[in-house]
Order: sequence, then structure tokens, then C-alpha cells
Amino acid sequence: MNLAVAAPWSFIAPFSRPNPYNRFSSSPVGLVRSFSLPMEPHEPPKRVVVCGGGVIGVCTAYFLAKKGAVVTLVEKCDIACAASGKAGGFLALDWCDGGPLASLTHASFHLHRSLSQELNGSQSYGYRPLTTLSVSFTESDNPTYTSKSSSGSTLPSWVDGPGGSSRTIGTPETTAQVHPQLFTRTLINWAVENHGVEVVIGKLEHVKLEEGKIGGVVLEGGRVIDGDAVVLALGPWSSSLEILSSLFRVYGLKAHSIVLRPKEASAITPHALFLRYYPSQGGKPIDLEVYPRPTGEVYLYGMSAEEEVPDDPAEVRGHLESIEMLKRVARTVSSHLGGEAEVKVEQACFLPCTDDGVPVIGQMPGMKGCYVATGHSCWGILNGPATEAAMAELVIDGYSSIVDLKDFSPARFVGRRAYKS
Repeated sequence: MNLAVAAPWSFIAPFSRPNPYNRFSSSPVGLVRSFSLPMEPHEPPKRVVVCGGGVIGVCTAYFLAKKGAVVTLVEKCDIACAASGKAGGFLALDWCDGGPLASLTHASFHLHRSLSQELNGSQSYGYRPLTTLSVSFTESDNPTYTSKSSSGSTLPSWVDGPGGSSRTIGTPETTAQVHPQLFTRTLINWAVENHGVEVVIGKLEHVKLEEGKIGGVVLEGGRVIDGDAVVLALGPWSSSLEILSSLFRVYGLKAHSIVLRPKEASAITPHALFLRYYPSQGGKPIDLEVYPRPTGEVYLYGMSAEEEVPDDPAEVRGHLESIEMLKRVARTVSSHLGGEAEVKVEQACFLPCTDDGVPVIGQMPGMKGCYVATGHSCWGILNGPATEAAMAELVIDGYSSIVDLKDFSPARFVGRRAYKS
């Protein structure tokens, strides 16, 4: 099999065409000063192979490159071709407080803000703070639309479906958003242009491991990429690699989404909706999410369930009934999201989940130089920056100062069964 290998500058071409956010043209300075400093002059740069072209892998390459590593990123399909290109891009500061993700989430939320300042995120990938509402709606067969914003409701005027009620659960100080695909591609563009990160399109066959030490990776077709360290950021495909699946399980939660373009896009204000939807014929309520984007598009997400993950990300398809439910919800919630609104995208993706609900971040036990970062579930876009800023420190310096990674270590699975009985 011939592998399609992209040299750094040729790789940029697919992502250099104009996008709605006017891709940045200036070269940003360091996000965090420690990541702008190269390794000690007398030390040769560490060669690191990052496997996975989603937000976690790309953030890894970005922060490693800023620390002076020579980075090769291997991706089977395309940058942000799976969940990182189909997610909602919602960011929350304190929604994970009280659990193991709290410190990671706080650090990452603030890193997103810093990244936006460095990379002109408001223009290049749609970063913006926003108000977030918890909303309840009951489906109506013949909805009558009435704006509730003038009656003291917290609902914005475009959320005009019958019977809606709401409360504020996030402010512009605590919630924000990015366009996940453009965010991921902006980071890899920057890393390629400014630090010569090489991107290779090819399928990972196995990791080179000799006497407990990593030596690089082997791709399908036989190409060998040598490295002093390997970072495995394979998302829901992590369990396809035996060195990972023998220790822990990562399963795929299949989630559906649609992207709409309302006829009057200017009427859609920056309010994210976490929606509890009661079907007209009874039954369990459905939880969905609605994210307007600065482009004028509106993203709706929901209808998720655990399913087997196909080998090829390009084979992921949504279920028709789930897509149709999202359209029904859109029509009920807002007159702007039904009728003449254009349905631009109907899609599905797999979120990587672990059995204990906690991401796996750290060095694999007994495998010097082999690192893993996966299992971020629905918080991958939010927690990508802090996860991989910490990972870059761990790979280069031997420890992380940004976030304590103890609770995320793959060593926590030693002695457990990798799969549920």
C-alpha cells in the first residue's frame, strides 16, 4: 500500500483557503512563556511521534513544537476528520468542579482564552464568550411562535417556540465557544509554518518497543518513523491498539448533529442552549444542545448511544431517525430554525469514553517514552489545550507543572480487567 505523505508546506494547502473567520496572517508569539523556550542548547532536540490528528493530537504537536521538539504527526484520514471536526466546541470554566477534571478544565479554559489572543481566535476559528441557558420545551404538533424576551424571560427573541422556560447557567465569564474544526486546523497550521511539524497521512500499524523502550512507530506499508517518544492520541480508536487495550478500555459514544443556516442569521444571538425536550407523545425527555456560531450557522447536537466504532472514520454515518429528531427539535424551539432554514450538514461522530469516566493521560507503565492521551468524552475540545500543554512538559521535562496528572495516569488501571465482564 502506498502511503500519502504530506510535506509540511504542501500539507498547508488544503487548510489555507479562505474561511468564514478570515484565517490569521500574523505569526503569534508564545502562548505561555515556558512553551516558547527551546530545550537546553547542549541537548539535541527530542524527536516525538504524535499519532492522531484530532484536537488532542494536534494540541500535543503544537505544545511540543513550542518546547523545541522535532515533531511528526501521523493521522490515518485527515486533520479533524472525526469528532474534532464535528463537535460543538462548547467551553465551560467550572462545570466539572468537584470531580477529578476540575483542575484540568480550569487550566484549559484559561488556555483557550490565551490561545485566542495569540492566534486571533475570534477571526480564525470563532472563539467568543457567550451566555448559556438551561431550557425546557414540550413538543407541539402545531407550534405557535411568540417571542418571550419582552416578558421578563431569559430566553432570547429567536427562541420563540411554545411553552419554553429557561434559566441562566453560564455567563460570558464562564462559558465560551470555538469552531472545533477551524480551531484544530489553525493550531496545526501554526505548528507546521512556525516549527516545521511534519504531518504524515498513514495508518499506524504498531509502536516500536524494544526492551521496554520506545523507538518510534511502523505504518501500514512498512514505513518506519523513528522517535525518542510516541504520544498516542487515537480517541475512540485507542482500543484498536493492543498495547492500550490490554490495559484499559476506550469505547465510542455515537452522537448526532446537524448544522443549520437560518434565513435571518443576524437574528441569532450568542446564547448556547442546553435543552430538555419533552416529546408530545410522552416518554423520556431528550437532552440536546444548541450552539449558534459567529458564521450565522446554528449547531444542534444530541441523540447519543454506545456503538461499535468502525475502522475508518470516513465510514461513520448518522441514523436517519436521530437526524430527523434533531430537525423536529429545531422546528419546535425556534421559527428561525425550521421552515426556510437551510440544513447544511447531517452527521455523526464517536466520542472516546473510559469506563471510569476519566481521561487517560500519561506515560504507559513499563514502556519508557510511550505516552497516551485519550478518553475525554464530550470535553475533548475544552480540555485539549491543558491536556497537551501538560503532556508536552511530561515528555520534554519529565513532569507537568500545569496540571497534576496523577489522577489521569494509565497506571491506575494496572491490576484491573481491561474490559467489562
